[in-house]
Amino acid sequence: MSSYGWGPQDLVAPKARQLREVPAEHGLVLEDVQSGWVGAVVRVEKSGGVHLVALEDRRGKTKSFPLGFGFLLEGEPVKVVAAAPKARPAGPQRTASGSVRVEGLRAQVAKASRIWVEGKHDAELVEKVWGHDLRVEGIVVEPLHGVDDLAAAVENFGPGPDRKLGILVDHLLPDTKEWRIAQAAMAVPAARGNVLIVGHPYVDVWQAIKPSVIGLDQWPVVPRGTDWKTGILAGLRWPHSSQADIADGWKRLLAGVRTYADLEPSLLGRVEEVIDFLTA
Repeated sequence: MSSYGWGPQDLVAPKARQLREVPAEHGLVLEDVQSGWVGAVVRVEKSGGVHLVALEDRRGKTKSFPLGFGFLLEGEPVKVVAAAPKARPAGPQRTASGSVRVEGLRAQVAKASRIWVEGKHDAELVEKVWGHDLRVEGIVVEPLHGVDDLAAAVENFGPGPDRKLGILVDHLLPDTKEWRIAQAAMAVPAARGNVLIVGHPYVDVWQAIKPSVIGLDQWPVVPRGTDWKTGILAGLRWPHSSQADIADGWKRLLAGVRTYADLEPSLLGRVEEVIDFLTA
C-alpha cells in the first residue's frame, strides 16, 4: 500500500458504455465500421468456431464479418448478435399470404398458365408474399417490363383453357391509358375466358406497400411530373440519384415486407383473384 493509504488494487476501471444489442435479422442494413462496408444481412453462419454475419451490398456483392461489436445501424454503434430461433407455433403454419403452409410437398412442374406483372419489382413482391402458394400450384410469375404492347403479347402467348393468363397492371383506373390498353388486350379473340386482367390504383407497386413497414404514417408527397420511385427516395432522404440507388431503396423497402398484412388491400384482393382464376 502507498503512503497515501491506497494502492493499485483500489483503482476501478471506468464502466464501459453498453451498446444496444441488435439481432441479425434478414434484411437489416448495417455498416462495418472498420471497412466502411454497407450491406443487408443475408445470413448468419459459423466458420472455424466463429459466428459470421454476411452483408450484401447494393451491387449484390457479399462480405462476412464476425458477429459482435464494430457495426453501425443508421449511424448508431450497436452490438450485432445472432437472432433467437423462432418458436414453432402450434397448429397449422401460415404462409406470408395467410394460407395454410403445405409441408413436405415439392414444388410442382410449372404449368402453362402464367401470371404477368409490369416489372421486376412487382414480380419480387408477389414472389415474397405468395411464393409458397405459387410453387404448390406450379404457377410462374413473369415481368413484362411495360404493358404498351399488351394486346400483341397476349396474342403471341396463345391463351387457351389449359394455358391461361392472369395479368396485374399498375394504375388500372377507368379512362386511363392503362385501362384502354387492358381493354384492347381483352379484345383478343383467344382471351375470352382465358385471360383475366386486374389492377391496383397505384402509379407504382411500391405504393401498394404500407408505409408503416418503414415507420411512416403515409408516403412522402411526390411532386407532379417526378418519377415516383425517385420522389419517394428523395422524400425519405435516401440516396436517389442513380439506378443503383433505386435498386438499393427497393431492397430496403422489400426487406420490411413480412406478410400480406404489410400490403394494401387493393393489391391483396387482385393477386388473390388472379391466383383463383388460374387454379380454378
